[in-house]
Amino acid sequence: MRARSGLIRGLVVATAVGVVSVGAPAVPRAEATTAAGLAQAAYTRMSNAQRIGQLFMVGTPATGLSSAAATAIGKYHVGNVILTGRSTVGAAPIRALTARLDRLATGTATAGVPLWISTDQEGGYVQVLQGSGFSRMPTALTMGTWSTTTLTSSARTWGRQLRRAGVDVNLAPVLDTVPAATASTNPPIGHWQREFGHTPSVVTTKGGAFLSGERSADLAMTAKHFPGLGYVTANTDTTAGVKDTVTTTSSASIAPFRSAVANGVPIVMTSSAVYTKIDGSRPAVFSPTVITGLLRTNLGFSGVVMSDDLGNAKAVAAWSAGDRAVRFIDAGGDEVLTVNASTIPVMVTAVTSRAASDSVFRGKVATAVMRVLTAKAAEGLLGARLALDGSLGAHTISALQRWLGVSVTGTLNPTTIRALQTRVGTTPDGVWGLASIRALQLYLGIATDGARTWNSRTVTQLQGYLNTQL
Repeated sequence: MRARSGLIRGLVVATAVGVVSVGAPAVPRAEATTAAGLAQAAYTRMSNAQRIGQLFMVGTPATGLSSAAATAIGKYHVGNVILTGRSTVGAAPIRALTARLDRLATGTATAGVPLWISTDQEGGYVQVLQGSGFSRMPTALTMGTWSTTTLTSSARTWGRQLRRAGVDVNLAPVLDTVPAATASTNPPIGHWQREFGHTPSVVTTKGGAFLSGERSADLAMTAKHFPGLGYVTANTDTTAGVKDTVTTTSSASIAPFRSAVANGVPIVMTSSAVYTKIDGSRPAVFSPTVITGLLRTNLGFSGVVMSDDLGNAKAVAAWSAGDRAVRFIDAGGDEVLTVNASTIPVMVTAVTSRAASDSVFRGKVATAVMRVLTAKAAEGLLGARLALDGSLGAHTISALQRWLGVSVTGTLNPTTIRALQTRVGTTPDGVWGLASIRALQLYLGIATDGARTWNSRTVTQLQGYLNTQL
């Protein structure tokens, strides 16, 4: 697992405040945290294009890396990925995919800053990763009937499964409150039983238990869809002009989000519905009243604000792709989510152009970049990484031992071998041979080659995988 101290995890990104331009972010105070210092160092070594790339999350099928996503990372410096669709082949191929994605975060592409690799693993009808190594999760509505202790424990298990597959971010939990009387006529949430309950108190308690459990497995979690989709009668993914005519800035349905913020959730996703009693002139995802006023000022959220999908959603189709990205960042947002990788070129170009011509917007971009980098640092992504040299040396063995949770000696001793054998699902006899190599290769999602001992191919893949874990 990534080495994340409680101090660092709780910090998130207040240090980004005061950044005034893409080229000159605020210098952290002498007492600034390790996370802020790591983020500042990453920011300093980045080109302007690499900084802007951190503000985007691009979709690729969970079944394999698309050429469009690879281009987005390599050419447009996009720093984050969401695994989309459905994969039912189990954890091993996902480990191979996430390790491959991690290797795309080169010095040229992202200045060596690792990608946030995310997915939608809510449970029920919304569970992207399935098969061996992933428990089949019930709907959130069912989870909401469980005891808090059971839910927290189960969520910890599900979170550990995601982390061991190389996923950093779960785009969950859904903290929308859907009244029982209208659940069946609420297309985005109630129809799919994505809500934890029908009252804010239940959603706060049970959604909080899910968040806490998965967070304890070192996942970055995402509270969504702020300020809530519980009172809409259409789905923003498939319908334009979706409106909530009920929610106000003081509505009880805001409470689950307020609680998540108070408990240190690192990411909040904003809805693309229009909230007529908060800002009736534009979708929440483009609203400074919602993002800067309600979320940041009223709720005190200093972490990463992510958009709901701005690539394919009908709710934002009236705006050009480039305008969507610019409007979101201008409203105070940080991370533009676009499932459709083909929108990346025009989105990145639009943000780059606006930043070049508008000093106020340029300052917002710089602030957003620092929020993302500091959040990544707080999640352990900006620490030391293994070279992919295929050599089973002391550094690689030490990293392996940290991942396995055994004493770090830098030597491949029987205790380490047994722990690794247990982890990859073979007999823990302390003897490393044909069966152990085969089990490790299957675990890593690569073809078995009949090797009877370590070879550079397997070690290189192991190193790449460990880089997604530590």
